[in-house]
Amino acid sequence: RVVLVGNRISPGNPVVKADGTEVRTLWGELAWQLGLRSGGPTEARKAYERVRADDERATNPGDTLRELLNDYGPTLILIDEWVAYARQLHEDADLPAGSFDTQFTFAQALSESAKLANNCLLVISLPASEGTDASVAEEVGGIRGRESLNSLRNVIGRLESSWRPATAEESFEIVRRRLFQPVAEQANFIQRDNVARAYCDLYRNNRQEFPPECGETAYEERIKAAYPIHPEVFERLYSDWSTLQNFQRTRGVLRLMAAVIHSLWENGDRSPLIMPANLLLDEPSVQSEINHYLPDNWPPVIERDIDGPNSLSARTDAEVPNLGRFGACRKVARTIFLGSAPVPAVANQGLEDRRIKLGCVNPGESPTVFGDAIRRLASTATYLYQDGARYWYSTQPTVATLAESRAEEYRRNRDEVDKEIEKRLRADLSNRGDFKGIHVFPVSGQDVQDDHDARLVVLGPGYPHTREPEPESRAVTAAKAIWEFRGSTPRLFRNTLAFLAADHARLQDLEDAVRRFLAWQSILQDRERLDLPPHQVRQAETRKQESDNAVQGRIGESYQWLLVPGQSSPSDKVEWKSIRLTAQGPLAERASRRMLNDELLVTNFAGTLLRMELDRVPLWRGDHVSIEQLVDDFSRYSYLPRLREPAVLLEAVRSGLSLLTWEQDSFAYAESYDEVGERYRALQTMQNISLSGNVQGLIVRPDVARQQIDAESTPLPIPEVKPEQPHDEDGGTPKTIDDVPPKEVPKPPRAKRYHGSVRLDPTRLGRDAGMIADEVIAHLSALLGANVKLTLEIEAEMPDGAPDNVVRTVTENSRTLKFEDSGFENE
Repeated sequence: RVVLVGNRISPGNPVVKADGTEVRTLWGELAWQLGLRSGGPTEARKAYERVRADDERATNPGDTLRELLNDYGPTLILIDEWVAYARQLHEDADLPAGSFDTQFTFAQALSESAKLANNCLLVISLPASEGTDASVAEEVGGIRGRESLNSLRNVIGRLESSWRPATAEESFEIVRRRLFQPVAEQANFIQRDNVARAYCDLYRNNRQEFPPECGETAYEERIKAAYPIHPEVFERLYSDWSTLQNFQRTRGVLRLMAAVIHSLWENGDRSPLIMPANLLLDEPSVQSEINHYLPDNWPPVIERDIDGPNSLSARTDAEVPNLGRFGACRKVARTIFLGSAPVPAVANQGLEDRRIKLGCVNPGESPTVFGDAIRRLASTATYLYQDGARYWYSTQPTVATLAESRAEEYRRNRDEVDKEIEKRLRADLSNRGDFKGIHVFPVSGQDVQDDHDARLVVLGPGYPHTREPEPESRAVTAAKAIWEFRGSTPRLFRNTLAFLAADHARLQDLEDAVRRFLAWQSILQDRERLDLPPHQVRQAETRKQESDNAVQGRIGESYQWLLVPGQSSPSDKVEWKSIRLTAQGPLAERASRRMLNDELLVTNFAGTLLRMELDRVPLWRGDHVSIEQLVDDFSRYSYLPRLREPAVLLEAVRSGLSLLTWEQDSFAYAESYDEVGERYRALQTMQNISLSGNVQGLIVRPDVARQQIDAESTPLPIPEVKPEQPHDEDGGTPKTIDDVPPKEVPKPPRAKRYHGSVRLDPTRLGRDAGMIADEVIAHLSALLGANVKLTLEIEAEMPDGAPDNVVRTVTENSRTLKFEDSGFENE
């Protein structure tokens, strides 16, 4: 074996060996090592003598090389850093090692000799790439080094067979053997296999969360080969970090992983595999090794955003318990850093979210938790960029930093924030629910109408509510002012108002979301002035949409307090109820639905309930009360039900008048009262009258109405008729009226019975039956002592016959409804 390392051999100073041999050139060193490895110092001196003259004159030994290789074979020749050796030579032959041109003549002779010799292998390492950038110039060594590299490639390239020292899988094994003791015991094999199976089961059961190849059997074998290091660590180091000019594929990986393993051991880490998320970037040894390969502006990025006690990821984990339980944000930040720091300018920059989760999630952990961590970091980190589903760190602040700065400016400019909240609320309140009117952010009570319709007043962000009874919240104070006064005059119709206010604790979250939305919106408006690259424009659009959705969700979460005044009786104090809205949907719809459920808003009012309120308060003004007065009463007084609009009261009056039991349960109706005649005009009962939009008329006490009805229904006396004075039959003197007995005038007999039959349209049975009940049956039932009997006769002919299910249903229903005689016939 012959090993020639260019940066360990001086071309200007001969090397004197232990046996006194003075070696000047590479071929002299080659011959001396061949002899030494074959037969010791004596043989080394003998082999050197064969090229001595060419070594002293610095000339190419020619075919002597082939003879040496055959005589001392089989031979393995390893040459490293030849470019570093050759670039020290120049055109003149004044150096012991010879001239620049002679060096490449020797290279050609050596490669040809190795090809012709028996059992000889020549391995030469050359830099993998060349160019004009600083990193390549440092590796190759300037113009002379580039010339040396090109000359060696031209010479060796004619005969070379390019060979990569180790594939990724072989590298796994090399690093594992260097850093860990071999897996030898059966228990260790079982543990390794169980770990590999657990990870692959996680990947198979969550295929949408991880790269597709992770669910294959081959990936389980990769985990076993790399154990206890996760294959993703090697993937990132060999695919990404190896592109750095000063990062050596094997030695660099060994150095970095040695530092990582030591830090994990010292910290007592118990993870089943060493993953990208386990790289403790805040540990001095690991950070020093990382900084060795990256520019000097990376440490501040790591300290601020990625890892360390004061980093953004650590603070986020501390603030969100669900993330902190797994250290999710720090793990995500480390994984993104490992996959993006060494490749800042590739076409598809960064890591996909699925590959980030691959580097973070352990068996038993939920991938969605780490997805949440990715989104949180992307929205707040200073140096974390996003383009669709790809994320990467950079040393330049992101547009998110500009957004945070502008959001902070909106903290001082509350007017813009309040205007945005008001605009969102108005859009949400376009669905008014069961309220007839909605007032958003009134400045004072003057902005809220004073009429008979139910209205919802939405208080501005300056008047949040808290449920603490003392002291009174700003929302209740503002609501009372609007409820009591309209401008400088007392409010008349107070029982029409309810108030909606924001929660004091959640209002801050809403305002923060609005500020972020306005910040991203302004950045997109200034995109040309800011000269944003396309991926930052996409990022701004994505963040704006996310902020927009956050504001929309927090509007409903923040405006959750419904404030409703009320009294149990006229003598009680007005109490303000604080009701938390928890359902989903538009705010006004949620508020009205809750008020309907709690009977704080009435959209359907029965006539019997109206009679109860008339008697309870009471609302009668003597023997009657005007409908117009009732409308005012229900709109004024908080101890009465809160009606949506006057039409609800009119419908209650109408339904009460149509009752057959009006004397016990409702009332009578009159158009007006005749003061002179002391009677009600057009007094009506049991009538289905129309009151739509008409608030004229009177509600009359049922006992007073009954007295007038009975008095006016007594039959009038028949007037007395004096007959002609009678005469005797013989023409004598007529008899006086007293002498003639009165002649009885017969009274017409009263009808004692009524019967009638009518055909009904089965498609309009409800309508027709109702009309018959109101126009015929109601009048008959009102007669004193009347006994009204109704019989419904049904006759149906079915030419095609009735199916069995219809026969069964009709028969069972007829039996349940107690039909006296029913059945189906075949003929």
